[in-house]
Amino acid sequence: MAGGVLVASTNERQYEGNVTMFVLVTCLVAAMGGLLFGYDLGITGGVTSMEPFLVKFFPGVYKQMKDESGHESQYCKFDNELLTLFTSSLYLAALIASFFASTTTRMLGRKASMFAGGLFFLVGALLNGFAVNIEMLIIGRLLLGFGVGYCNQSVPVYLSEMAPAKIRGALNMGFQMMITIGILGANIINYFTSNLESGWRISLGIGAVPAILLCIGSFFLGDTPNSMIERGQKEGAKKMLQKIRGIDNVDEEFQDLIDASEEAKKVEHPWKNITQLRYRPQLTFCSLIPFFQQLTGINVIMFYAPVLFKTLGFGNNASLMSAVITGGVNVLATFVSIFTVDKFGRKILFLEGGVQMFICQIIVGSMIAIKFGVSGEGSFTHIEANILLFFICLYVSAFAWSWGPLGWLVPSEICSLEVRSAGQATNVAVNMLFTFFIAQVFLTMLCHLKFGLFFFFAGFVLIMTIFIVLFFPETNNVPIEEMNKVWKSHWFWTKFVPDVVVDQDHKAVA
Repeated sequence: MAGGVLVASTNERQYEGNVTMFVLVTCLVAAMGGLLFGYDLGITGGVTSMEPFLVKFFPGVYKQMKDESGHESQYCKFDNELLTLFTSSLYLAALIASFFASTTTRMLGRKASMFAGGLFFLVGALLNGFAVNIEMLIIGRLLLGFGVGYCNQSVPVYLSEMAPAKIRGALNMGFQMMITIGILGANIINYFTSNLESGWRISLGIGAVPAILLCIGSFFLGDTPNSMIERGQKEGAKKMLQKIRGIDNVDEEFQDLIDASEEAKKVEHPWKNITQLRYRPQLTFCSLIPFFQQLTGINVIMFYAPVLFKTLGFGNNASLMSAVITGGVNVLATFVSIFTVDKFGRKILFLEGGVQMFICQIIVGSMIAIKFGVSGEGSFTHIEANILLFFICLYVSAFAWSWGPLGWLVPSEICSLEVRSAGQATNVAVNMLFTFFIAQVFLTMLCHLKFGLFFFFAGFVLIMTIFIVLFFPETNNVPIEEMNKVWKSHWFWTKFVPDVVVDQDHKAVA
């Protein structure tokens, strides 16, 4: 029978093992792949608000920004298709790369994909730092996108497969933690380089640092037992499993991994397989979670924060400092998810975060509507600007302990081995597609929807919160190869998952 290992027992199986220092260090090193994505998210908005950068590459935007004639409202100061293409081209490249990365991850292993991602990002960062024309800048962005695509495909899967079930959520969220650290680091660098004539070169070029760290780190990582078994290295896989669990007796878990791999080998076309009815829950969540994650509006704040704050009347240094503050909140709030996700579960974080984001977006949209109206003329007082920043920080914190980390954790843990690479590639592709879409149209949407843009995103947050209430089953503390029983016990998804029985050796049979 083609398909995953479906465990029909009603009790969750718990494997023997300890939380070893080896697995903690390994996951920490692998999670550095998130630094690449985070650094780029944070650096882009700051660089595109630096005047020397705009003068060199986007003189039309600079002239429009300096226009004091009143012909342009505050909402439309940065509306320029070439400028948004600079930002969004990376995510289009990441979308394309995710499909190549799926094959690399499956055939060569997770660590090979991480190394490739670091190498692409390294070359892209150097091209951007030394760019002399717009073509060189865009090519560099495309290579950065390939790096992000490879890392976002391989790192969450690597972390989920290496981690013991009881702390899988916390270790997987190391990826999101590194993303937030990357964003904060980028914001701080932008703040200190913004007044330098070639500060933008420093900001873009420093992206090579996390890329080098990942390339070096990937050499010292062991691959996951799941991946090694998938590539026929059973003896090495057992030794690795013993090492990461800290015990010699791993026979039960090892046998389950082998069984899952044998089932996976029956699947010749994982992309075709994931569209089968039995995998409808996995395909749905690997598609809708990244879709909803981008339509929370978070990347509007993350990679356009300095531009957004500048649009709302903050000065240049004030706008960059505000971005540093929101970046700091992002890091601190991610710690909340790390310490709570395996204690309280995924669903409660999804729901609390959704409610908090919705309320904050309504308040922020209302404040901008009252001050700027439809005309886009107005300004905030110092107190009002601080209040606005406070609610934006509340919004960022809600995302950072809910849809931010869970958007990467849940898709990486719900797919059985035979569709795991395809499922994660779908997750990355959808994420990058809508990151590209939001990046490409945000400044135009801000120009035309004005304050209504925040209500637009609030509406989607409401929809996605209702979706979680109705359709998301709790996946906390379930071994990754036994996840199918979660769908079987859910009121809606049970009709898609076939019934199986379990023999005395814990093998699924038709």
